[in-house]
This record gives sequence, C-alpha cells and structure tokens, in this order.
Amino acid sequence: AVCSMGNSTSRLYSVLAKTLSSGAVSQHQDCLEQLDSAQLDPLDPKDLLEECQIVLQKRPPRFQRNFVNLKKNTASNHRPIRVMQWNILAQALGEGKDNFVQCPMEALKWEERKCLILEEILAYKPDILCLQEVDHYFDTFEPLLSRLGYQCTFFPKPWSPCLDVERNNGPDGCAMFFLKERFELINSANIRLTAMKLKTNQVAIAQTLKCHETGRLFCIAVTHLKARTGWERFRSAQGCDLLQNLKNITQGAKIPLIVCGDFNAEPTEEVYREFSNCSLNLNSAYKLLSPDGQSEPPYTTWKIRPSGECRHTLDYIWYSQHALNVNSALGLLTEEQIGPNRLPSFNYPSDHLSLVCDFSFNQDPDRLL
Repeated sequence: AVCSMGNSTSRLYSVLAKTLSSGAVSQHQDCLEQLDSAQLDPLDPKDLLEECQIVLQKRPPRFQRNFVNLKKNTASNHRPIRVMQWNILAQALGEGKDNFVQCPMEALKWEERKCLILEEILAYKPDILCLQEVDHYFDTFEPLLSRLGYQCTFFPKPWSPCLDVERNNGPDGCAMFFLKERFELINSANIRLTAMKLKTNQVAIAQTLKCHETGRLFCIAVTHLKARTGWERFRSAQGCDLLQNLKNITQGAKIPLIVCGDFNAEPTEEVYREFSNCSLNLNSAYKLLSPDGQSEPPYTTWKIRPSGECRHTLDYIWYSQHALNVNSALGLLTEEQIGPNRLPSFNYPSDHLSLVCDFSFNQDPDRLL
C-alpha cells in the first residue's frame, strides 16, 4: 500500500478514512503503524469541514442547536474550556446489533455517517472531546484529529461486542482528545473498571491536564458504564470504583474534575446518586438548563428498537462545582427536530445527543470548599 500523504484532504480520505473491512485492516496495518501524527501535515478544519459537506450534499442539513448562557455575572480572566461528550454509536453495532427499526441502513453507511460525526465536532470546536463507542479510532479519528492539533488517547473494551459482528473494524472503546495548544498532559490513566472486586468489560480514561493560559491543573475523565436494565447494582459498583480512582487522581478534590460519560443510568439510579453525593462535590452540568437548576434533561438518547421506543437520559457531564463554573451549555434537539423515526437518521449520526459545555475556573475556589 502506498502511504503518501501530502496536503490534500481528498488524498487523506482515500488512504485513511475509508471504512476498512477486517480483511483490509491487516493489509493496511503497516501503513497505519507508520503514520506517526507528528509526521503528518497540519489540517485546516475548514478544509475538512468542506470535504465533509461535499460528501453530505445529498443529506439534509445539520440541525440548528443553540448555546444557552448560564454565566452568573462571574468574571473570568481566561478563555472558557469547551468540553464535548458524545456516544457516537459504534459502526459495527449500528449496522449489526442495535436494530434501529426506523432507521434506513442507507443512513448508517460509514462513508457518510463519519462525515456527519466530524461535521458535528468541527461545528462546536471542542478544546476537549470525550467519545464512547469508538471503533474507527485508528483509521479515522486519530489520524484526522491529530492533524487538527489534538492529542489522542484510546482505551478499548477488553471484550467488545463489535468483535461479534462480521466485517467489524476492531473493538470499540472510549477515546479522549485535547488541543495541545491549550493544555499540557501531566498524567494519564487507563482504568478498567471493577464491580464487586471483579474486573469488568467497561473502561475509563482519566487525564490530568495543565491549562497553558492559567497554569491551573484539572482532571478530565471519560467512561461508558454497563448497559441494560437489570444491571443497576453492577453500574453502581462500577461508579464507586471510578469515583475511588478519581479521588486518588485528584488528591481528594484538590484538583478540579470533569467527568464525561454514557452512564447507561437514569437520574433515578443509585450510580447517579453516588456521583451527586460524593466527596468530590460534583454537579451535573446539564441540570443547569432546567428552570430550577435541579432537573436533568428529559432525554439524551431516543431510538426505536423492535421492543419499542426508548427515550432516556443516560449521558452526563459532571464537574467540580467548587472550582469550576459552567458558562454555557448546548441546547438539546427538540422532538420536532428529531422526528417521528427518532435517532439515528439521515440528519443525525448517533442514537445519543452530543453534550457541550463551556467551563471557566472559579477565581476563588477555596471560598466554596
């Protein structure tokens, strides 16, 4: 295989961003391993966005979502830190296991769906991006986002269900990306979550970053807890394990913390209460969109499976409320925008909505401890 790169985004796509079948992976493996992101030319986000829009020209335009200003007249002496949380739907699961009965298979084609995902990321320009169900990390997200200036980390599930799907692209897992121009990596931990002292199939990534502009340290974590009804106690145990790890990493909340994830848990579940009441003094950012600031959104995922319609709130951005302020949050899609066939669709690439928040450091964090 020829691995010439050049500056052309079209050449980039022809080499790297096509969906690789399991047979093609080994054929391209040498090429993929040789592509050190430091050797690749920087990529202008406008060029990538333009190429995505060319691929998507036969699809309906992106939904309009607006940021809601949540700032309470608190002065900030630095640029906000934009964090994006998103379960992007693993390609192998979308095509092979999830049974979205109202979603045409044509809407799930990777060549176009990946462009919808990239378009969403490019539209919001996150400083930190936290993703779940990533099964095209090595051939799409790492090579592209590293060229956009992100440092990239991936931690796959030990036994990914993607591997049960014919012509899969490898295991899915959690991925984290942060802009190197804004942050320095101080410490990184890949965490395999335990439950009742047993190692599980769920994982997390926790990274301590230093903000170049302020010199402040903070920890950012991404996770994806066990799915399905009947596993509530299991999720609770996983949440306790993650919190214990994060207490150690943040030195008992001395370092501010942001936790992004698909928790597969409604706010009524025990794992949600554990995060709400833990000693790390966490709050859920999207509660701030509600009139009283105390209620989660009515849904973050909405799909139709053979068993019926599923509308749930499962995705969260938790943050240290003593040390961080939420300046704004991206509003959710309305029921009208989502449409009667729900998600995913020709308009939207995942069954989960992306969550995006702008954070700033509290100028006097000790006052609220």
